[in-house]
Amino acid sequence: MTRAFVFSDDTVLCHQTIDGWWPLQIQLPPSSNANDNGNLPVPAYQIGNVALLESLAPHHWQSDADSSISDGTKGLLAPETAENNVAFTAQAASAITYDYAIAHDIALPIIAEGSGNAFVPYRQLITQLPAALSAQISQAIQLLRWQTDTQFCSRCASPVVHATADERAMVCPVCRLRQYPRVQPCIITAITRPNPQTGEMQILLAHHHRHGEQKRPLMYGLIAGFVEVGESLEHAVVREVAEEVNISLSNIRYVSSQPWPFPSNLMLGFRASYAAGDIVIQEDELSHADFFDLSNLPKIPFKGSIAYELIAQVAHEQGIVL
Repeated sequence: MTRAFVFSDDTVLCHQTIDGWWPLQIQLPPSSNANDNGNLPVPAYQIGNVALLESLAPHHWQSDADSSISDGTKGLLAPETAENNVAFTAQAASAITYDYAIAHDIALPIIAEGSGNAFVPYRQLITQLPAALSAQISQAIQLLRWQTDTQFCSRCASPVVHATADERAMVCPVCRLRQYPRVQPCIITAITRPNPQTGEMQILLAHHHRHGEQKRPLMYGLIAGFVEVGESLEHAVVREVAEEVNISLSNIRYVSSQPWPFPSNLMLGFRASYAAGDIVIQEDELSHADFFDLSNLPKIPFKGSIAYELIAQVAHEQGIVL
């Protein structure tokens, strides 16, 4: 029987354990879309119900603390909870919205103060989840939002239907336009230089307006931005850095990537060296930016984000553990 995560916007239904919040799965009833013989294929997409793919190797389903477990099961499965027929498990075949569950009379656990169950923001969970589980939840958030935003044909405005084959697509029955989930590429760059006075390695960090009003200390992150039509990733790095802090770069190199569901981004992580220029911030984007010694960093993005991983990589090379 198919199990599914349950979402409400950017939050996922979780149960509180001794180690923190953990995503729940609920059992979905047998599909009513098959014929008497059960031979008709189940549509890959219904609004509020998406199929998920497992795209990472099994060891990615373990948390850092579980990486030494030889049988690979800790962090992958937790005991079944008999009273509400749910399980704590890393892998799921589907994701549904809370509204979909209610509309289709799908049994949910009690969600109330004191029940141990609650909808928890993805940003809060990412710091503790195994990489593959985090990526699958990110995938679910993006696909569910795409469904909601793609109910009409962008060419002729007719209502669309989901593809009947095993395909991620919304199809216009009038003009046959097929609309697929779109990923927005964004670059994010760790820029380093030696401290001009001491020689200690520094990294460029900025406080972004998008972080909003915060309690002190303010959080500082890396320079990031969307890739424009017609430009390469490297060009996007050069342009965004020049626009936001007015400096030039050398030795630009790709490091890694991360899916990021706010709203549907693929973060492409780069590193680069400072070449020239004085910092002049783009005031409608930033409130402050500067080079910080790695031994004296301000508050930085949370563990699990690609920004943290890029900063941690630079620090590790200098013998500093964040």
